[in-house]
Amino acid sequence: MNRTRVVVIGAGIVGAACARELALAGFDVLVVDRGRPAGGTTSHGEGNVLVSDKGPGAELVLAQLSARLWPRVVAEIAEADPRAAAATEFDPKGGIVVATTEAGAGALLAFAEAQAAAGVRTERLSAAAVAAAEPALTREVTAAVRYPEDAQVQPAGAALALLGSALRHGARLRTEAEVTGARVRGGRITGVGIGGEVAEADVVVNAAGPWSGPVSARLGAPIAVRPRRGEVLVTTPMPGVVRHKVYDADYVDAVGMGSGELQTSAVVESTWGGTVLIGSSRRRVGFDDTIRPEVLGAIAAKAVRLFPALADAAVMRAYGGFRPYVDDHLPVLGEDPRLAGLWHATGHEGAGIGLSLGTARLLRELLTGVEPSMPVAEFTVDRPAVLAEGEA
Repeated sequence: MNRTRVVVIGAGIVGAACARELALAGFDVLVVDRGRPAGGTTSHGEGNVLVSDKGPGAELVLAQLSARLWPRVVAEIAEADPRAAAATEFDPKGGIVVATTEAGAGALLAFAEAQAAAGVRTERLSAAAVAAAEPALTREVTAAVRYPEDAQVQPAGAALALLGSALRHGARLRTEAEVTGARVRGGRITGVGIGGEVAEADVVVNAAGPWSGPVSARLGAPIAVRPRRGEVLVTTPMPGVVRHKVYDADYVDAVGMGSGELQTSAVVESTWGGTVLIGSSRRRVGFDDTIRPEVLGAIAAKAVRLFPALADAAVMRAYGGFRPYVDDHLPVLGEDPRLAGLWHATGHEGAGIGLSLGTARLLRELLTGVEPSMPVAEFTVDRPAVLAEGEA
């Protein structure tokens, strides 16, 4: 049995997924979190498990790997803990992307064609098929593509299920445990400071999400992962009004933009409980957690254009969270070239829920010397966007 000591920093969904994979592989895993499990970015997301929003390339391949893993992992968890598996609310309901302008239709269909060439299942929908699939959707649709592989989970429930599985396989958890620094010997990290103590480790995994940048700086190997904020509106239950994850084709462009200015697009989906989640926004404001009415208004206006019935919906709450943003919009996965034993698993921005399982599987394979399930060269730490000027 491999009893390599691993400290995973972060008990969000990426950290929980990594802890589970490593515990299953026999590593001696300690998960530490500055707060509570799933208490940060994970609990402030929509639970997207998407292939529809990623163009051909490494991130799409990672999304495809993760999409294959999600039903398998939920089934594995169900064997030991059916209630935890049910709490993930895993729902392979598929997604529909729509365009409402002629220009948007051309761009959407070209994007879908490129994805199909990369192995993504796509289905172009006629006007009648769109109306049948989503009766409440606007009829001003110029093109629509269904993505059967898109799914959704309840993010906090999924993270806790993964973490619970890790604990059942021998992992340990410390909460309210702020990492303050690293212990280094001979150019290798050998532990992390937590308060006045040192947690000894052979491997440290930085899975702190938007806080990965500050955490990495404390460990002596800073990376350029910064917070990018998003907000979501939640309606009172409206069962059956929205049947898939539906979003405007503008969403893909908003994801890929690097501007710090506000970007909004219409992203609408329902939960198992019938509430409707309405997003999305992206803006760079540091760790300012102020919820701004003008941002919520912009989100709501775009959502109503897609689903006119939402104009009369009662909004019961709004929430926001920070996403771990990297300038080249790719995750960071691998060992830090400046400090042996320090690994990073972060930078997924708004896709961390969906990409968590693939990321964790690749981390396990890399640490155990198994051929990775996909090439990881584009995710390495030593690329310019990660070791940006002032961060290296």
